[in-house]
Amino acid sequence: MFKLLSTSNTKIVKGQARGYKSFILHLAPADLSGYEVCPKRTKGCTSGCLNKSGHGGMFKPGETTNVVQRARIRRTRHFFENRQQFLADLVDDIRRAVRQAERKGLIPVIRLNGTSDLSWEKYNIIQQFPSVQFYDYTKVLGRKVSHLPNYHLTFSRAESNDADVKRALDKGMNVAYVYEAIPDGVYSADEDDLRFLDPAVGIIGLKAKGPAKKDYTGFVIRLKETV
Repeated sequence: MFKLLSTSNTKIVKGQARGYKSFILHLAPADLSGYEVCPKRTKGCTSGCLNKSGHGGMFKPGETTNVVQRARIRRTRHFFENRQQFLADLVDDIRRAVRQAERKGLIPVIRLNGTSDLSWEKYNIIQQFPSVQFYDYTKVLGRKVSHLPNYHLTFSRAESNDADVKRALDKGMNVAYVYEAIPDGVYSADEDDLRFLDPAVGIIGLKAKGPAKKDYTGFVIRLKETV
């Protein structure tokens, strides 16, 4: 059985101060595994992906991969090549996550698209846990999730999806913008990963991290740029 969910992400740990324990699923983003998991990705978000932040970006001299990247590729291939077993493993992992959080007196919350953008509402996972909060970022507008009150989506702005950003804002969704430095007056989403607790403010800000710090495609909004 594959271990699917992780709690090692620094940002998701911050949620414990608010009484929540987050569990996150990291797949190999884009088509790194040979399978596409980010159908609306852009040049900017692909090159600036957090996949190579933290432990995921620590490589030995002369190497282009590491244990983290190999594990994400294995999980992703497991999802595409052994779908039913993957989903069964994921259900078991979520059940363990719920028990682990509750033993510590914390509320379990699940993010299934840590480094992917799959439409999990199609796979009867979220539906099996109606009392557990799920949440994700997405660039796929119009996902059919209104029947899932326990699934919260935050839309993600990129350098070339302005039309979808406008539609998302018109629908009342919060939209995450990535900034070189979050401007005054923009709600910061960097305090924790608990997007389902954000107020309905429209635009929320994330500071560029990892490879995104070097982005100049327009994905990261620089200080001299305006929204």
